[in-house]
Amino acid sequence: MNKEELVKEVAKKAKVSQKQAADVLASLLETVEKTVSKGKKVTLVGFGTFEARKRAARKGRNPQTGKEIKIAAKTVPVFSAGKKFKELVNA
Repeated sequence: MNKEELVKEVAKKAKVSQKQAADVLASLLETVEKTVSKGKKVTLVGFGTFEARKRAARKGRNPQTGKEIKIAAKTVPVFSAGKKFKELVNA
């Protein structure tokens, strides 16, 4: 499912226009992005948690040359599925 299909489905279920559903979805995603980029968690009970995690610096290899390279430390966004979501997917 892509973003356009998601907007159509949300609009249908919520009985609102596709424009309104698209605006709400855009606002939700923007809020999650801003919050996580500030280092805070966004928890949606039953669905999951969005958060930022730090990755340590490490050594890697250039696949073309085999030469060892340094990979810098960085912070990455992570999503952890909630219990209810995991159970639904496993059913």
